Amino acid sequence: MDEFELEDNLEFILQSIQELIEDQGENNPFGEVNQNELLANLVNYDQDNLMPDVSVEDVVNGKDVQGIPWEKMLFPRDQYREMKMKGYKNYQNLSYAREDALQDCKQVERDGPYYDFQYNTRRARLSIVHFQLRNLVWATTKHDVYTVHNQSMTHWSSLNQISTELINGDDCIIPKQRGHGSQSVSMVQFTTMAVDNDLLVVGGFHGELICKRLEDDGIVFSTRVTDDENAITNSLEIYQDPNGSRRLVVANNDCSVRIFDTKYFDLLNHYVFPWSVNSVSVNPDGTLFAVLGDHEDGLVVDPKCGKMAIYWLPGVKTQHVGCGTLETYHNPWLSLVEG
Repeated sequence: MDEFELEDNLEFILQSIQELIEDQGENNPFGEVNQNELLANLVNYDQDNLMPDVSVEDVVNGKDVQGIPWEKMLFPRDQYREMKMKGYKNYQNLSYAREDALQDCKQVERDGPYYDFQYNTRRARLSIVHFQLRNLVWATTKHDVYTVHNQSMTHWSSLNQISTELINGDDCIIPKQRGHGSQSVSMVQFTTMAVDNDLLVVGGFHGELICKRLEDDGIVFSTRVTDDENAITNSLEIYQDPNGSRRLVVANNDCSVRIFDTKYFDLLNHYVFPWSVNSVSVNPDGTLFAVLGDHEDGLVVDPKCGKMAIYWLPGVKTQHVGCGTLETYHNPWLSLVEG
């Protein structure tokens, strides 16, 4: 993590604190402080003070898991979080009271040991421009992570601590493959991705689809799947159909789901739904799709015909943002997790 990035992070924290101070007036718990005073008490931006990585040992010794130098500030992390949560406005698209929805939700133990902190690095850089974007971090092994940072699709190796750029969205991307709908794209802002074995696929805000073989240089295939004004590529999934062929399913805001083969990237099927499709997930044997979008109900469909609703997924209290299918012992063909 370079000096500029560390300073940017601290400036962001200070800006949010200043807003809290102004909102709370004389009753704010920070006392009579202003942004200049806070800035004067921050860490000196020299290389010795930078903390790009945080280990379990560091946390045991009192370091922040995010590497933020709270000890250099006039206030602790807990106090900052308390004030932030008081002023935080949660995003909701419910048509009824939130309290009514909470009655239908299963209550969970908040102090359960769901995850143990292991390691944090700021060397694998990540930027997500909107909270509803999905799958912009993808881990294929314990040591290989794919991320999006600004207009760059990168691979991070935890073994050699090196980040390698794979696709630059600012470039004019000219695919190797000709025909089959392939065309060059440029100035792509990434919205989603998927990685499976040797294939990396990326989607963009204007319906772009970019496909790269990880063992080869360059881009094998790229196109715009739609010219619709509302064209965002929302989700991508690579799967194996019952015949053993690898397929790519693409969900877009133009209410469409498209299925491509992954050899020549021919468009095999195009299905249209009554609402924007935010996420499609395929069950383990490739025989069923869960299709979720801007509607309270979701669908389970047969990918061979697309429009046949085998099951409705009713009772969800809000529009769907994402989903995933799980293979379980009791129900090996479909268990669905929604969000």
